[in-house]
Amino acid sequence: MALNIVLIEPEIPNNTGNIGRLSLASGSRLHLVKPFGFELTDARLKRAGLDYWKHLEVTIYENVEDFFKIHQDKEMAFLSSHGEKSYLDIPFKDDFFLVFGKESVGLSKEIVKTNPNQLYKIPLFSEHIRSLNISNSVGIVVYEGIRQLEE
Repeated sequence: MALNIVLIEPEIPNNTGNIGRLSLASGSRLHLVKPFGFELTDARLKRAGLDYWKHLEVTIYENVEDFFKIHQDKEMAFLSSHGEKSYLDIPFKDDFFLVFGKESVGLSKEIVKTNPNQLYKIPLFSEHIRSLNISNSVGIVVYEGIRQLEE
């Protein structure tokens, strides 16, 4: 059982490092889509990922078009505050792709527009917050997927 975590244009090295550690802990594969807001050699990325980074299964793509071309036949869920459905309704299965946007703006309008039936959100219960930290969001969704797949 393995899930795929996709970060499209991640901007913050600490978040990517934490998500890398989570990927390894959960048995997931990490996919990073350029451009990045940092260098992969960034000390903050390594500090957040600790010494686990070298054990991680990670694939890097030059751009979003390459990612979607390579994985056009894969089943995906797109996580966005614009989603109508709850992340609890994602139809998790082995080799499923969970796609997250960049920290500052989330998924592009084009991705949201072209994938309305695969758009999911994590509900927020306060009007004083716009979003969760991406590391937290990935953790919530990945471990819900594991829970459902182990049932």
